[in-house]
Amino acid sequence: MIPLYAYRDNSCDPRKCTVKKLERAGFLKIFTRIPQIPRNTLILDPTAEQALSPADRFVKSLTVLDCSWVVLDTGQITSWRIRRALPFLMAANPVNFGKPCKLSSIEALAAALYIMGEKKRAGEILGRVSWGIRFLEVNREPLELYAEAKDSTEVIKVQSLFI
Repeated sequence: MIPLYAYRDNSCDPRKCTVKKLERAGFLKIFTRIPQIPRNTLILDPTAEQALSPADRFVKSLTVLDCSWVVLDTGQITSWRIRRALPFLMAANPVNFGKPCKLSSIEALAAALYIMGEKKRAGEILGRVSWGIRFLEVNREPLELYAEAKDSTEVIKVQSLFI
């Protein structure tokens, strides 16, 4: 089981924050400063040059950046050795429903877990929000194909079917 972490900058409403819900349920640990994040973790970063794939399933941990990308100092995370972007998926969260690549942090973590072979766990964390399972329904086909890919190159080829 891959340990889960989140960097959170407190830019969202803590009562609606999906990462806070996951922390309260014991699914992940939150860091409030980037230097606290373990250096050997895989960071989900939409600016990364490589797509997340099943080949990444042997990482030490997985970290989502739960913050405003407008204010994030990306220079602090570009030095990370393992950064991956999620492939094309549709959001199912109430704020961005149906918008491509506008995933909430809980959707991003669930997608990563699903692609890396932890499908049951992806469903468990999505079960923490009322609309979570809808994310799996909306993205069932691409998630299954991404999870069957061999590596990042194959994920990119599969992604082209949905863009």
